[in-house]
Amino acid sequence: MKLFAGSSHRELAERIAKELDMELSHVTLKTFSSGERYVRFDDSVRGKDVFILQTATQNVNEDLMELFLMCQAAKLSFAKSVHVITPFFPYARQDRVAEYREPISAKLVAHLLEESGADHVITLNLHSDQIQGFFSIPVDCLEAMTIFSKYIKQKQLKSPVVVSPDAGGAKRAKKFADRIGAELAIMHKTRPEHNKSEVLELVGDIRGHTCILYDDMIDTGGSLVAAKEALLKAGADPDVYAIATHPVFSYPAIDKLREAGFKEVIVTDSIPTDENAFPGLTILPIAPLLAVVIEHVKTGKSVTEIYDI
Repeated sequence: MKLFAGSSHRELAERIAKELDMELSHVTLKTFSSGERYVRFDDSVRGKDVFILQTATQNVNEDLMELFLMCQAAKLSFAKSVHVITPFFPYARQDRVAEYREPISAKLVAHLLEESGADHVITLNLHSDQIQGFFSIPVDCLEAMTIFSKYIKQKQLKSPVVVSPDAGGAKRAKKFADRIGAELAIMHKTRPEHNKSEVLELVGDIRGHTCILYDDMIDTGGSLVAAKEALLKAGADPDVYAIATHPVFSYPAIDKLREAGFKEVIVTDSIPTDENAFPGLTILPIAPLLAVVIEHVKTGKSVTEIYDI
């Protein structure tokens, strides 16, 4: 087996390698003066199971192009199999035609991954389950839910309520609420334009309760801050928590979250993030989970049994 890191999140790849008690394999990654990417595996991959870690960052298009090149380089170098580990799947929010004449970008990314040579994709908390159907190759979509639930249970919060910031995330929030033994509340919001939201209605009893906003990602932070304000107006306990798998933190998210004063914002390290970005930020590691999945794939064991570990 060979584990390679793209340029998007080498630190995570190193943590996974440490969990697997192995060394990261070497790959040359360059950018020509024209902006074109260059990839070359320094170690032989002939007959090997190749695992490539590349997540989506603020340089998502460069991350994708580099990933496609790495997949093809592995295929053309006679790799036995190519497994792509992309904790934050790029273009995941563009999973349908929401307005006339739009592309389904997530489906296109899936097709391009297959065309470049990927045989298998490992990802974490897809924005919607339907994205798995865009692939004709196996996809292991893992959950960070247990990582979060173990952390929250240790806090022994008084009368917690898990709040979904929109109706689309209600199913996800309900699973998490059941896991930690909490009640559920759901917000109904509208988006007058991209990256802006307005809370229209709150369903559920949150008065006097400790609220935990639960979502798959935090982008600009506008939805999260608006949700917190709506909860406080409805009488929630002032200590409001926020949990999200992917800390996208597009500008001006960090400024907004710093000013919003959440009791704690809990995320994973699926995307490189400064742990000192703002007070109250907690980053939980996903390397142990990914390492177990890789080990099971390598040895032919079932991955289903560890989806929720």
